[in-house]
Amino acid sequence: MNLLIPVDCNRRHEALITTLDALKYWAFIELDEGQIVECTFYKDRTEIQAWVETVVVINEQEYVWQFQEEGIAVLVAPKQRSIDEIVEAFLFKELHDLTI
Repeated sequence: MNLLIPVDCNRRHEALITTLDALKYWAFIELDEGQIVECTFYKDRTEIQAWVETVVVINEQEYVWQFQEEGIAVLVAPKQRSIDEIVEAFLFKELHDLTI
C-alpha cells in the first residue's frame, strides 16, 4: 500500500503537508503491515514509477479531479500535518474520503 502527499520539504521528519499549488515535493510513502517501509521524495509526480493508490490533500477545495480520473483514491487530512500524523490517521481511517 502507498500514499502520495504534497509536502513543503524533502526531510522525512520535518515535512508538512501543503496545498497542491504550494507543494515543493511529493512524499511517496510505502506501507507494509502498518509501518512506513520507505519514504521517497520527488520534485515531479511524473518521476514516480510505481502505481499510486492514494493521494492525501490538505483540504476539500484542492483540485483533485486529475487523480480521480486516474483511479487514485483521494483523502483529506483535516488536521494532520506531518507525515507520521497522516500515516497514523490513514491507518485508523481518520482521513476524509473525497471519492465521488
